Amino acid sequence: MTSSLDSNAVADYLLNNAHFFEEHAEVLAQIRLSSPLGGRTLSLQERQMDVLREKLKLMELRMAELIRLGQENDAITHKFQAWTRALLLARNDVDLPHVLTTGLQKTFDVPHVTLRLWNVAEEYAHTWFAAPVSEDSRLFSNSLTAPFCGGNNDFEAASWLEDAPSIQSVALLPLRPGDVAGAETSTAETFGLMVLGSPDASRFTSDMATDFLSNIGQTASAALSCLLD
Repeated sequence: MTSSLDSNAVADYLLNNAHFFEEHAEVLAQIRLSSPLGGRTLSLQERQMDVLREKLKLMELRMAELIRLGQENDAITHKFQAWTRALLLARNDVDLPHVLTTGLQKTFDVPHVTLRLWNVAEEYAHTWFAAPVSEDSRLFSNSLTAPFCGGNNDFEAASWLEDAPSIQSVALLPLRPGDVAGAETSTAETFGLMVLGSPDASRFTSDMATDFLSNIGQTASAALSCLLD
């Protein structure tokens, strides 16, 4: 041969001649490669083992991450079930808002939770959860197609929380009649707004996923709808 082969041509030849190393086993044994670990030279078999070890390590890390996520999701499911059970065990309708908010605080370790409802039945008009709400807050609630998460930008709803001046981040969950998990976004007007607050600015952020908060809002809507006029 008078023309030199480039590396691509050699690679193509070996790919197209799978039995080459079976026919020339002595060549395979003599090939030496440099290792990225320490720069030492290795046989092709040793280098392949290094590659396999790296792949196995990455797979183990990925598996550990999947297991961790699965455990976290399992824990969240158990917490959600416990919170829902507490709502079902509430003895009186008027107790529901208190059971709902304190349950979220204790079960999900949320520092501050409260809510406001409007258009409630006459017998609940005197309650804390039916305290007056401005028209602006109602309009804001109606505009939410998903929970709002982010910094506390002097929201009126944040002022409903205990120790309101300390609140740095909030999650605002609109409450709508007929809200069902997995359903299309409801266009019905809201009958309330639930507020989760924290002095930690990173607890509720604008880039966090809201699927789980949506489920909480939908479950709360179903539980509280019995208080409406």
